[in-house]
Amino acid sequence: MYRVAICDDEEKQSELVKSILITLSIKTNIEFEIELFGSGEQLVSYYERNETPFHILILDIEMGGVNGIQTARKIRGLNNLDEQIIFLTSYPEYMVESFDVMTFQYLIKPIASSIMEEKILKVCQYFQALDKKFMVIKSSYEEVIIKYDDLISIEAAKSLTIKRKLHFTTTNQTYESKGIISDYALALKDCNFLQIHRSIIINLLHVKKFASGVVLMSNGLELPIGRSKIKEVKDTYTKFMIMKVD
Repeated sequence: MYRVAICDDEEKQSELVKSILITLSIKTNIEFEIELFGSGEQLVSYYERNETPFHILILDIEMGGVNGIQTARKIRGLNNLDEQIIFLTSYPEYMVESFDVMTFQYLIKPIASSIMEEKILKVCQYFQALDKKFMVIKSSYEEVIIKYDDLISIEAAKSLTIKRKLHFTTTNQTYESKGIISDYALALKDCNFLQIHRSIIINLLHVKKFASGVVLMSNGLELPIGRSKIKEVKDTYTKFMIMKVD
């Protein structure tokens, strides 16, 4: 499933793009979760609240207030770099300026349904190529997509009410889910993750330093290393740093 934000101050245009996506979904069985925003300010505010990010942003350039390019620039400035942006405009002269915000596609209105479908399919193919860099977990009543590089740690949490409760700590927040930590350790072992304790997995990309049987992570979190794993953790991290330098 791909999350799509359509941002346009003309409701008729937003509904048109939404209908194209719905039609494409029926044709291809690709699922889209679509949200409409009536202004650039609304979309920027959404990101400022650290809400769940989108895969695809479809932005009209000519909007009152903050225009599409300014909206994209503000979102990129909040360190949201993975979204693929498609600009819609009636004026081709904006094209060069749009390159500053890492644009996937620039489409001139009026938009033909076949062209929009073609470009959306290309975006989906791009994300499919990156599938190994993301995981999907069930948190509360929603599915959350987590980029591997943003994941700091996975911890088994004690709970009297939830069996096999896990905490997924990312650079932005912590999510609660359920699962078996050894299964995650096995699935992630070739992706810079290491199980340092029977109840803890860390992302080696986020290690700051080791000290007295604990590891300090990039978010300031101190996690204990199991006594039997201290040598393995240090050896693995040393190899990881050597390969990183190479």
